[in-house]
Amino acid sequence: MTIRHATETDLPAIVAIYNAAIPSRLATADLEPVSVESRRAWFNGRSPSKRPLWVVEQQEVIAGWLSFQSFYGRPAYNSTAEISIYIAPAFQRCGLGHKLLDLAIHESPNLGLKTLLGFIFAHNQPSLNLFESLGFQRWGHLPQIAELDEVERDLVIMGLRIGENCKV
Repeated sequence: MTIRHATETDLPAIVAIYNAAIPSRLATADLEPVSVESRRAWFNGRSPSKRPLWVVEQQEVIAGWLSFQSFYGRPAYNSTAEISIYIAPAFQRCGLGHKLLDLAIHESPNLGLKTLLGFIFAHNQPSLNLFESLGFQRWGHLPQIAELDEVERDLVIMGLRIGENCKV
């Protein structure tokens, strides 16, 4: 297993993994697949030194990815980032998400981050369990904020202050 910074040639695999998550209605609020071109600006907004995008390779295949996204886009929040993790279906439940999130926690001080956030649907128990296993706490609950296939869904905000109560 290798975790490395994503390159532009990885973007099709990153998008394919993201699109594979859409039908489950567990991990994203997108309802239709996205294109590589539509994600290019997002990809170009990643910075290895501030808001990286990492891929995890397993058996020479991109098996998942983790991105850091600026929170709320205002300077006062520069030390806070939202984490997104997506694992390809064939590699789920193999511990890759745990390894990526653990690395994100450990690398956060080097990225100038003091707080990490995860925005997770309340019915996505595997992701909630993952974040809780690494010390994240439930900081917010937004009831019925999303509608997925005519079902209203809650969103849970998971938060972690780096260096405080970390289980890693």
